[in-house]
Amino acid sequence: MNRLLYIVIAVFALGIGFGVYQLIPKPEPKALVYQPPRPLATFELDGTQATTVNNQSLQGQWTLLFTGYTYCPDICPTTMAQLRDILPQLQQSVNEPVKVWMVSVDPKRDSVARLRDYTGFFGDAFAGVRAEHKRLYPFVQDLGLMYSIPEEGDENYLVNHSAAIILVNPDGNRQAIFNAKHEQGKVPTVDMQQLADDFSIISADY
Repeated sequence: MNRLLYIVIAVFALGIGFGVYQLIPKPEPKALVYQPPRPLATFELDGTQATTVNNQSLQGQWTLLFTGYTYCPDICPTTMAQLRDILPQLQQSVNEPVKVWMVSVDPKRDSVARLRDYTGFFGDAFAGVRAEHKRLYPFVQDLGLMYSIPEEGDENYLVNHSAAIILVNPDGNRQAIFNAKHEQGKVPTVDMQQLADDFSIISADY
């Protein structure tokens, strides 16, 4: 009789515990999460780790994509270095590889070879992709990002571009966007620790 009573009490306590757990607010990512994830339009670009990259190249891995260029004086090298530092933490959250694609928005000056040297400095998880504007612009626009095109004949120029980072899931679909912080007098960059925290939540729900 006592044993039965203990079992009833244990089941009752378990039920209460589960109910309380359900009432505890679950952490929500601060990033903009696409529900459902959004497929990318068909694309084909030149890559530093493969001659051609396309939609299939994004499958089977988590990919962080952002626009940049090798002559960028501030946002790009800062973002690349910060991603390199945070990448081991991101990788601990998932079994699939975590990769970074820097999408060059300066096809005039960024050849595949130049991009390979630039991204290779940051490690094997980093790749560069490029294309002429005709193929590049629709891809960047589909990501929800933007960049400026210099005037014809310009040689020494800066390219204005988005500082946000796009997260693509292992199905090759856009999962989230991490927006950059804009503070006066500072280079606009994504809060990497917040990105890591959000990535842990997003990947767990994947």
